[in-house]
Amino acid sequence: MHDLAPMARFGGLLATDLRDVTSDPSALDSTGFWAVSADFEGRLTCARFGDIRPDPVPAPVPGAWRGPAAGDWSSSLDRAAYVAGVRRIREHIAAGEVYQANLCRVMSAPLPVAAGSGAADVDALTALLARGNPAPYAGTIRLPAHGVEIATASPELYLRRTGRRIESGPIKGTGRTAADLLEKDHAENVMIVDLVRNDLGRVCATGSVTVPELCAVEEHPGLVHLVSTVSGDLADGAGWPELLAATFPPGSVTGAPKSSALRIIEALETARRGPYCGGIGWVDADRGTAELAVGIRTFWIDREAAGGPRLCFGTGAGITWGSDPHREWAETELKAARLLAVASGTYQHSDSASGGTVQ
Repeated sequence: MHDLAPMARFGGLLATDLRDVTSDPSALDSTGFWAVSADFEGRLTCARFGDIRPDPVPAPVPGAWRGPAAGDWSSSLDRAAYVAGVRRIREHIAAGEVYQANLCRVMSAPLPVAAGSGAADVDALTALLARGNPAPYAGTIRLPAHGVEIATASPELYLRRTGRRIESGPIKGTGRTAADLLEKDHAENVMIVDLVRNDLGRVCATGSVTVPELCAVEEHPGLVHLVSTVSGDLADGAGWPELLAATFPPGSVTGAPKSSALRIIEALETARRGPYCGGIGWVDADRGTAELAVGIRTFWIDREAAGGPRLCFGTGAGITWGSDPHREWAETELKAARLLAVASGTYQHSDSASGGTVQ
């Protein structure tokens, strides 16, 4: 169904009037405002829009989003398979092949199709997420004719660009409260900061890469994260193709060393991640600014799925030698619970200080 007009929504801006779609990252160094979706497996979609205007996320419209039934979600890895995967990663760590690897699973459910209602609208889901799970890098990319329909509530900065200045904000370490965070979470964060420093070092001026903030505790709806900041100055002659080649996929959702982690992920995961764990956001080529999020806490519609369109969502956890397999499974459940409830219409929003039901 392609009856929904192409659009994108990020940072209080609404982009309409689609002008161009390309998979060439050098386009991001040209002109115009671009919405960007980079799948974990490498598929890049850059969409240039002609009309960009301030437009806050609207309040949810009753009936605009009909999500899957709460009991219809299935997981690419069940609990037993996920726990076995964590144990296998610990064997790889014991063998010296990897220090840390992110193990993820993709959840999906059939989208109900109401008679005469047209296509499910990811922007309507974004409106629900803005109320039930506000996030600093939330947004929509709606390009049905190009197979991209995304609503993200990402809390994690992949790349921010201001002229030649580059910044990344890797997240590693999750708990319900700060008291839940373990030494393992801090160690995991530092490992990934080293990886992001190395990635940026491949494309930034020598000596410019710094870590302004290490392991800051950041509160998000229903949970807390450890977040660090890594920044650097893009080297002369380097542009978006070089920046993406040096840093993608994001280090926080792969592992360290990245090449070993990617090989292990490929062997253990049974579903393509797609937009999940990729990069999602915008590039303003005229101003030399950009903000791409890591594609976590992200929904996307798969209209090519057998049996009809499905709503998909990914969740995962970083595995280290100190990981307890059942605790890691619980972390993936924690990350998913609130968002799946929002998408299925079972989340009870509250305007109280507690922010509603905690996952």
